[in-house]
Amino acid sequence: MDEDTNVEPMFDYHGFDEGYNIDSLEDIGMIEFWNIRDEDVCHFHFSDVNIAFEFYNRYARTKSFSARKNRTRKSHAGALKLKNFVCHREGFKPQNNYGIGNLKRKHTPETRCGCSAMMEIRVDAPSGRWFISYFSDKHNHPLLDPRLTGLLPGHRFMFEADIGHMVNMKKGGISVRQIYRALANQTGGYEYLSFMQRDMYNKIAKQRRQLPGDAYEALKYLEDQATNDPSLYFNHHMDADGTLRNLFWCDGLSRANYSLFGDVLAFDATYRKNKYMCPLVVFFGVNHHNQTIIFAAALICDEEKDTYRWLLQQLKVAMNGKAPVSVITDGDLSMKFTIEKEFPNAHHRLCAWHLIRNATSNIGKPLFTSMFKNCMLGDYEIDVFRQKWFEMVEGFGIENKNWVLDMHKKRHSWATAHIRGKFFAGFRTTSRCEGLNSIIAKYVNSRYNLVEFIQHFNPCVDHIRWKEVQADLASVNGRPSMQTCFQQLKRSAANVYTLSIFHMFQPILVRAASMKVINMRQTGSYVIYSVGLDRMPNEMWRVFCCDIEMEFNCLCMRMESFGIPCEHIVCVLVHEDIEELPRSLVLPRWTKTAKVGLQNAVGLHWDSLMLSQYSCLMDWFRQLANFACRDNERFIFTREMAMNLLKQFKEEDAAQKELVNDADSVRDGVQVDAFGAGLATNDLGYSMPRDPRKYRTKGGLHSLIKENIDVDSVSEGHGNDTFDNDSDDHMNIEDDSLVYDENASYNSNEVL
Repeated sequence: MDEDTNVEPMFDYHGFDEGYNIDSLEDIGMIEFWNIRDEDVCHFHFSDVNIAFEFYNRYARTKSFSARKNRTRKSHAGALKLKNFVCHREGFKPQNNYGIGNLKRKHTPETRCGCSAMMEIRVDAPSGRWFISYFSDKHNHPLLDPRLTGLLPGHRFMFEADIGHMVNMKKGGISVRQIYRALANQTGGYEYLSFMQRDMYNKIAKQRRQLPGDAYEALKYLEDQATNDPSLYFNHHMDADGTLRNLFWCDGLSRANYSLFGDVLAFDATYRKNKYMCPLVVFFGVNHHNQTIIFAAALICDEEKDTYRWLLQQLKVAMNGKAPVSVITDGDLSMKFTIEKEFPNAHHRLCAWHLIRNATSNIGKPLFTSMFKNCMLGDYEIDVFRQKWFEMVEGFGIENKNWVLDMHKKRHSWATAHIRGKFFAGFRTTSRCEGLNSIIAKYVNSRYNLVEFIQHFNPCVDHIRWKEVQADLASVNGRPSMQTCFQQLKRSAANVYTLSIFHMFQPILVRAASMKVINMRQTGSYVIYSVGLDRMPNEMWRVFCCDIEMEFNCLCMRMESFGIPCEHIVCVLVHEDIEELPRSLVLPRWTKTAKVGLQNAVGLHWDSLMLSQYSCLMDWFRQLANFACRDNERFIFTREMAMNLLKQFKEEDAAQKELVNDADSVRDGVQVDAFGAGLATNDLGYSMPRDPRKYRTKGGLHSLIKENIDVDSVSEGHGNDTFDNDSDDHMNIEDDSLVYDENASYNSNEVL
């Protein structure tokens, strides 16, 4: 409680004039402040203190200053009976802040100059009305230019619509700086905005502080999304003390995609861009366009065996027990151990992108990295691979280096020579991992807490899915040109394969044109064809054909590895005048009809309905405002209509909220989701998990202080231009590496 004011009342209370009663913000909006004389101000009376302050602040704006609340007086019973509102330049800056030489932040200009302009209100006990007991509009400083008044903190504010628009755009991965520019463009310029960019940062920080618990809010957010997507699955794991350790989630469309394309699974845990520095684990694969597709995601506290085991168990539950045929990881030992336990029949391949990066960091010689890459991806016979490996190792003199010995021991998990015949859908490198991390970085940043991370990660998933929609259109809209040989066979492939897969099949047709069947012989139910190049008649490959089943197998095993027939099989098809690709050579996952029936499998998700409705209304309201402001009568009519609608909707929401609160007050017990994940609940449906532990990283705030960098300039809410990733270019996360290497060596021991 502040000291009593020393200013004596200027006006005596003699009763209230009904023409001057102010009871709501709507009443204030009807006042033409620019026509009010100073002597008329004292006649107004108010329903409460907040309405009175809003009145004085609106008045202050027309006079080119802003108001702030000052002293208070209470009765002996503790009831408020007097309140002072003053000019923003009232008083003086405290002297005890001067002379501090070790402060890193810059001193702000002094704005206080002892201005005496003020408005004092008192309460009338019998009626409860607040009346103006003192008013002075005498300033001891020049008043601002009207165009600058709106920049004062007292006049800067964000409407709920602005906040909602900002939140929705942030969910789409748009930075605060870009949102501010977009809002300024919508309103006609920066001068028409009622807030500054730093106010947006401050509002975001305030929203984070108001959350009851980050972990709890993240779980509640996923539960809310499940109302629009009943197939969404999520689960979490807590410590004994209630600290959230792991969180796993996947929506209905991801589960449906896994049922079709889950034969090849990759997961990566190298991305750590969130507030807690928890690793993000993304489970992803390849769709029918050879594009990256996300199956599930998880935030984990560590990368231990138990953690990965829990994750894979959740994946199996979410995907109805379906195990992948092949798994690609970054080589982490905990991952390897867990995969062997949970997916014992799956082929495990180490990610080529991570291996190349490790080769660079462990050996540090570009030539070695290049030769190692050739050994890893070259389609050699095992004897040839062995020879090239030892020549490379001996050439650099690194035979006894631990990393080299370890890689040779694991060669069955990364060398194409040893993986031949195991289906990986052409998923060997990846640039997919690197590209996926790049696009995720466009939607999330290290300041995000759990719920913000999930909210921004899902639009990232939607962006990837939109790429698939575009590829679907390209596959069905038109037909590729038929300019190469084997027109009928090529037309057959174009009819069944998606456009991306067809483009991978075209070079095979070209290479098949340079081959011929040199010899053939019957062996039981099989016909064995010897296929070779015209210019290399001594090197041939065997193709086995079963006439009854129309099945083809080649010793190069490319069909088994990639799901697309090799040039040797195509040569046999041409030799036998087969103009249609046999069904045995068409893998359903690569066809245009791979996802038939799934388009309507899931409904709207992640706020898509709300976002589209909001955008629609904003378009109509902007047009309405444009016409209404051209005529004063139209303006008054539109303003009153909008105020009445707003009042009606607020009352309806308040009534609905009261009903919800009444319903929540009687909820108890355990809530079980559609997949049986039981969670102990409180009045909101969940036990209150503790937020994950934060892990300190190198550098950060302490390094900024050490380097004498202005800490305040990088703090939340101070308009830091590098708060978000603002890059406007769009990453293409599809794997650019072809399934087939046109220059691959086919050294075979089966030369006939």
